[in-house]
Amino acid sequence: MATRKKSGLAVRMPLFLLICGLASLSMVVPVLHALSLGDEAVARSFFYSAVIGIVAVVLVALAKGNRPSHRRPLVQLFALLATFALLPIYLALPFYDVLRTTTYLNAYLEMVSALTTTGFETFAPDRLAPTLHLWRAQVAWMGGFLMWVAASSILAPMGLGGFEVTARGEPGRVVAGAEMRDGADPRVRLLRVARTLTPVYAGLTGTVCILLLLAGEEPLVAVIHAMSVMATSGISPIGGVEHARTGFGGEAILFLFMFFALSRLTFLSDTVTVGERRLDRDPEFRIGIFLVLGVPAVILLRHWLGAYEVTMQSDFLAATRALWGSLFTVMSFLTTTGFVSADWGNAQMWSGLETSEIILMGLALIGGGVATTAGGVKLLRVFALYLNGLREMERLVHPSSVSGARLNGRRIQTNGAFIAWVFFMLFALFLAVVTVLLAAQAVSFEQALLLSVASLSTTGPLVGVATETSLWLSEFEMGVKITLCVAMVLGRLETLAIVALLTPNLWRSWLRGLIPSLKDWFFRVEFASRHLSYRHETRVDSQLETITKARPKEIWLRTDKIFRMCSWTMCEKPRLLWQFFS
Repeated sequence: MATRKKSGLAVRMPLFLLICGLASLSMVVPVLHALSLGDEAVARSFFYSAVIGIVAVVLVALAKGNRPSHRRPLVQLFALLATFALLPIYLALPFYDVLRTTTYLNAYLEMVSALTTTGFETFAPDRLAPTLHLWRAQVAWMGGFLMWVAASSILAPMGLGGFEVTARGEPGRVVAGAEMRDGADPRVRLLRVARTLTPVYAGLTGTVCILLLLAGEEPLVAVIHAMSVMATSGISPIGGVEHARTGFGGEAILFLFMFFALSRLTFLSDTVTVGERRLDRDPEFRIGIFLVLGVPAVILLRHWLGAYEVTMQSDFLAATRALWGSLFTVMSFLTTTGFVSADWGNAQMWSGLETSEIILMGLALIGGGVATTAGGVKLLRVFALYLNGLREMERLVHPSSVSGARLNGRRIQTNGAFIAWVFFMLFALFLAVVTVLLAAQAVSFEQALLLSVASLSTTGPLVGVATETSLWLSEFEMGVKITLCVAMVLGRLETLAIVALLTPNLWRSWLRGLIPSLKDWFFRVEFASRHLSYRHETRVDSQLETITKARPKEIWLRTDKIFRMCSWTMCEKPRLLWQFFS
């Protein structure tokens, strides 16, 4: 008889517990960095936090033991939501202990901003220690890698995260054929995807860091900018790449590696959806290239078309700097990274645009590719709406025409376009709700709209670019911070994933398996309660029978014993019940 192969420890552990364990181990990096700088107090804070996290994870893992855990994709999606909402509570512990001059809510807001790769500027850069800057970038880097892995192992099989446009199934349901892979266990698929993407993600980050170091950048700044460009977080310890030593060379290096946020085919093609596997035929990549080249061209040509009041001399050098500044900044905000070129000011002066922030907001709302670290609406959904618009105009001219697109094209034009439109409307609805909530808390309408777009599109640096004065989130009221935290988590997981968690159809199969477990648990509670009650009530009755035959002194002793028995029943019985079920 064939024996079933026992799963590994990483497969048996719940996803959220596994992520917490990895986050605890990752605190070794800031510990070593603080020790290298001779800052023992900072190293001690991160070391103690790491020990607390590792001990807690080990205890919970031992308590879980060999109990079978849920294998349904819905549970993994809940674990992903818990990671972005609850894990920052633990990640903020060393940050709060090191800074000491802020509230824990500000530290939590900072970690939510980092883990969701939003990159809001909660504090001024000179207020944070170098190790805290490294910790922010590292948390954002881990959050970006988590989205790489979760997109292919959790969201793609369920037809979420942009995959619903070309998926074979309906959004929120396991795609046909995906449940037959990896033994129908999403945790096995998750670990397999993680093993595949880890060397790619780490290798690309290391390559960016080495190139920046060769260009003359400081080691800490090179590491943080390399992590930020791969995670599209836009976190910088010096206030942005415009203040870096490397200048044009450093911006060119970062620009090349931003292409990985335009399409998942730049690093992975293993998904369950239908689509092109060649990069040059990928609609996301082609639309991204079109926007990256088209928007700077419009900005450059506006100098001759409408900017008559511009007094800058129209020489070749000024045009080149304006073109590069617009190219880099457009690519950065399209991928929701948020870095601004040092020549972006020259581009604004060249074009004469006084409201260039509107262009950056629009690019951030469009976002990057599906299954990348970029946020926003995603290019694939924009492409689906574009194809649907072309088809509707064709039907206006030829009402009886039949689409000549291939099977995948027809899928995008019908159901895919409808789902993309539903997502766009949900995104607009949540944008309006968040804006109203922020405006209701004494935030100006301009700032409320800007913060809403930045949080839902995970483009935090947009706030610093679109405002004339520095806007630090730590200065806002508590309600504003909580609203922004919810909006960032919503923007990172996307609205369809949140709606899928609330769909009754997805809960029915899980409840069918939960009801028998609850019945068994209640049966054990009833059995244990009756057993303990019968045993001690019998002992109490025997003591009462002997009281009538005892002397006064013995009566007092036996009455005290009965009282202690009753106290034991009320106080110790819950503890024994807990041990019985554990």
